[in-house]
Amino acid sequence: MTDRTIWMRVGAVAGMIGAAAVCAMPSAGATVTQVRMSQGVNVGSATDYGTGCTYQARAALTDVVQPVVFYDNGVPFAVAKPSGAVALVDWVPATQGLHTISAVQAPDDIVVASADVRVGTGVHLGYACNVFGG
Repeated sequence: MTDRTIWMRVGAVAGMIGAAAVCAMPSAGATVTQVRMSQGVNVGSATDYGTGCTYQARAALTDVVQPVVFYDNGVPFAVAKPSGAVALVDWVPATQGLHTISAVQAPDDIVVASADVRVGTGVHLGYACNVFGG
């Protein structure tokens, strides 16, 4: 066997090991990179978020295909399909107090982004809500 043949075989084996290592590496999962809440036209003195009022939760994503699950204090309240790199859902808080809105994107289930929102008592005024307390 010549030196050239040996080095060709060593190179081929090294290439196969490298390819196997790349195939065995876990792929990066889909991730929610940011969660934001829109208060719309709702207003209050201490907070703009009130019970019974409708708000929009927005999640910025790394995957434009996988569904997104939204949580309110760890309890799922909506599942949305992405529209581009964003998923949007409506949120209507039922209770007063601090709410942590978070989202995860399948197949990943690790929360890396959330938004804290203080909720007061909402009173509907046509298309908007007036918020008391908070």
